Amino acid sequence: MDFIEPILSIATQIYEVAENVKANKKRCHRVSERVKALESLVRSIKKREKPQSGGEVATALRDLSFTLISAQKLMDKYASAKWVERILKSSSHGDEFDSVNERLNDAYQVLSVALQVQQGDVLCKVFELGSREEDRREDEEELKKLLLEYMKAQEEKLESLKNNVEKIVQMLNRPTITEDIRLIKPSELTYKLPKEPFMTTPTSKVYKGEYRGFTVAIKRYTDLVATSAARFQEVKPVFNKEVQTMKKFESPNILRLFGICVEDEDGPSPQFLIIMEYCEKGSLREVLNSDTLSWTIRAHMCLDAAQGLYRLHQTEEKSKVHGCIDSNKFLVAEGYRVKLGGFELAKSETSLKKLPWANKCTSLHYSCPGILQSINHVYSKECEMYSFGILMWEISTSQTPFKDCSRKQIYEKVYVEKFQEPLPDDCPASLRELIDACRAFDSFQRPSAGVLVDKLRSVVAQLEEQ
Repeated sequence: MDFIEPILSIATQIYEVAENVKANKKRCHRVSERVKALESLVRSIKKREKPQSGGEVATALRDLSFTLISAQKLMDKYASAKWVERILKSSSHGDEFDSVNERLNDAYQVLSVALQVQQGDVLCKVFELGSREEDRREDEEELKKLLLEYMKAQEEKLESLKNNVEKIVQMLNRPTITEDIRLIKPSELTYKLPKEPFMTTPTSKVYKGEYRGFTVAIKRYTDLVATSAARFQEVKPVFNKEVQTMKKFESPNILRLFGICVEDEDGPSPQFLIIMEYCEKGSLREVLNSDTLSWTIRAHMCLDAAQGLYRLHQTEEKSKVHGCIDSNKFLVAEGYRVKLGGFELAKSETSLKKLPWANKCTSLHYSCPGILQSINHVYSKECEMYSFGILMWEISTSQTPFKDCSRKQIYEKVYVEKFQEPLPDDCPASLRELIDACRAFDSFQRPSAGVLVDKLRSVVAQLEEQ
């Protein structure tokens, strides 16, 4: 097949890079081990007398080639003589490896099943995700030492360099919570004083607080149904069931949910709270309205958002979609890290509020041509990728899509004229190509979330090298 030789060639390059990295050595070697296991499957395909030229195997090989290219570029960052500067410019320090390993794991599962390969103990161990926590700890301990040594050697340089390094070391020292989403005791929460909400919605007020060393957002409902201790017993099983679903969405680019809290549980009017990760910069739309962003930051924000969407699309439920993609559903943390939200504990919230949870539906400004043409059009991952293309256009321009356009005008532009709002002239060509692909009129032309992640990672690597 067309992709076999390029895959084998890139694999060889990855092995060489893995031996020369200066940071994140454990993670890079883990990637190298997975690639070697995949290489054996690819060589098995090559040896077949009549290799499949299409179908699932061909698609998996094509996607694997994209993944390996992005993996090589990621590892190159840590093998370069300028690795320290690249880490300081980057908004993530290791989370990229989780995404790469997930893509390699997916490729292995598809190819091994398609080839009916017996997954032996050795290969299964290679693809165990449980080992990544140990890799992370060892790599980050070494990284802290290297960064502090670098800072000491560069003390005469800019003061901002010292501040950046200290910020990263502080991030590496942050507490970690490995336990499941759970019921939280009121005594485990503290509020930032004075207790003033940083965000108010028609149904809630959201406060900044702390939970077990983490800065969190505490959502308190203002339109609760008549509550009682008995009411809590009704909500509890709904919460417990939904937590099982939320466990599938663990990702650095999906808003972290810590749990639900009930104040005055045995009193006449219990107060329900949802505890979630705090993102200091607010919504993506707020950031685009206020901040001046470089193309490197914009591309990295696109990558973060895509990684969150990919994790959602890769759940066990093959048809799992977000259903309401727009710039207000993504939140931005320090370092311009983008996280997907807007779907957390939806059923638990429904049980707590007076009005029924509104049906999720993508805004007209983000709707694909098929949905604009017919309200009976089945919403799918391909529809969602179109919405995501509009979101990436928004990140690239900081503008609101189809601003001030009516439903009829949007329909005329998107469905009848097949119009795409223009990108800035200085938009990097590789990024422009991906945004246009996601906004393709024909859903068949739109990439999957996984392929988009691979290609965006390569775009980010190219921009960071400039």
